[in-house]
Amino acid sequence: MILASLAEADRYVALHPLFARAFAFLRGTDFKTLDPGRHAIQGDQLFAIVEACAGRARAEAKLECHRRYIDIQLVFEGVDEMGWKPLAECLDPATDYDAARDIRFFNDAPASWIATPPGSFCLFFPDDAHAPLVSAGMIRKAVVKIAV
Repeated sequence: MILASLAEADRYVALHPLFARAFAFLRGTDFKTLDPGRHAIQGDQLFAIVEACAGRARAEAKLECHRRYIDIQLVFEGVDEMGWKPLAECLDPATDYDAARDIRFFNDAPASWIATPPGSFCLFFPDDAHAPLVSAGMIRKAVVKIAV
């Protein structure tokens, strides 16, 4: 898991061949005009999901993980207080792995909470369980999905 500002993103481009393109999309997109939903960048290898919703309480947020995708979750409005826990320490699955949606949920409590302000992102790898969209207010963000 990585927490950083978008201005520091170049530090992480060497971690994956598609990170440079993902960060270029995040820097070059006017998210105020982009509708919520899925937006193609490079087929199923690299795409973005724009979310605009009211945040939820910590107690309502379930940890989730993905096997096929890395998430870069960039907040551009509100503060998303994301829960995190190493996947290896998640011992109470709430669901089986859903291959079609590339997701599995857990009942475990996060080990920590990361307040992610506008202009910052959390980068979650497949071994990072995370519980996003926690806030007392509205959240607008983009989740860039990068194929492992």
